[in-house]
Amino acid sequence: MRTQQLMDDHQLVTLYIKGNESALETLVHRHKKRLFSYIMTIASDRDLADDVFQETFFKVINTLRKGQYNEEGKFLPWVERIAHNLLIDHFRKDNRMPTISGGANEDGEEFDIFDLINNGEPTVEQEMSKRQINKDLRKIVAKLPEDQREVLMMRHYYDMSFKEIAESTNVSINTALGRMRYALINLRKMIEEHGLVMSA
Repeated sequence: MRTQQLMDDHQLVTLYIKGNESALETLVHRHKKRLFSYIMTIASDRDLADDVFQETFFKVINTLRKGQYNEEGKFLPWVERIAHNLLIDHFRKDNRMPTISGGANEDGEEFDIFDLINNGEPTVEQEMSKRQINKDLRKIVAKLPEDQREVLMMRHYYDMSFKEIAESTNVSINTALGRMRYALINLRKMIEEHGLVMSA
């Protein structure tokens, strides 16, 4: 097991395909925190995130066992793409898009992904102002087209690079950059149109 931890993802995938079950366990352990955070960022629901996480690895196992894996050296983006597609399918079936309300930190505690202002101990007025800003921000972000909202969340709340975003959403880096640019332009427009103040 210790030797496996030194192997890269491609070596572990190869080992698993050859019948070594513990190689997959190493892969899951290596990427589970990041993958679950990724799913939670989009799902904003722990039960749904748990279901999608498990379903993602069922698909991974089936694909590997059938010998259909061909993403050499890009295991995590491939797995994230599977999770992404499962989430899209879920929201299409439900006929709704995820509400952008929060997630969980590494300790599993709830937190608000729009909790952007944190300067010491806030006063009651600052706290109320911050809540209003978060509420307004959620509303306008929710109005963005799905592809723009997704890139915005991945970049700002999941701290992914544009290369990682491109790989996860199966588009070119230029497309990811373009979506981000339009998301920011549209946000600015909506903030101005609604006369919103984005600072406490």
